[in-house]
Amino acid sequence: MKSTRPYEMRARADAAAQTRDRIMAAAIELANEKPINALVLPDVATRAGVSVQTVLRLFGSRDGLLDAATESAMASVRAERDVVPGDVAAAVGTLFDHYELRGDGVLLLLGQERWEPRAAEITSAGRRLHREWVEGAFAPFLAQDGDRDASVDLLVAASDVYTWKLWRRDRRLGRPEAEARMLRLIGNILEGI
Repeated sequence: MKSTRPYEMRARADAAAQTRDRIMAAAIELANEKPINALVLPDVATRAGVSVQTVLRLFGSRDGLLDAATESAMASVRAERDVVPGDVAAAVGTLFDHYELRGDGVLLLLGQERWEPRAAEITSAGRRLHREWVEGAFAPFLAQDGDRDASVDLLVAASDVYTWKLWRRDRRLGRPEAEARMLRLIGNILEGI
């Protein structure tokens, strides 16, 4: 008689992974809506459709959940920002896709970084990720630059989430107009290299 045990074990593992992903997604969504110190396990569990006990069983603690959710979010950000080095228009378009999806949540985190240690950790990692992205996305232009560090600083500022916020949220420009301005600003920097 054949056993269905391997199939059942696989199905359970798949279900557990889906539950884990749902819980992390719920934590990320809530962190985009409210300060981190207001993010509590009962809210995460409700959003994910599980019990608090399930959250604790899978992540051990609130900190364990936040660590896993941060790691998952950073991996998603890297994937969302994947570009071909040197394709400036595509890089700016990709960056706008990312900011349109996550920009407001990033701004919420940035507003907390002076008093919330976890927000400060996340935003510090985000700054490093953004700088690395700039160095990769514009690498063909930077290879010839004698003052590479200053050029990277200029490109980081030109492509920063606050630049996006200035045009999309503060000025209320449409995406095409705001994207064209960022492209122009970055183009001017690259011409000066």
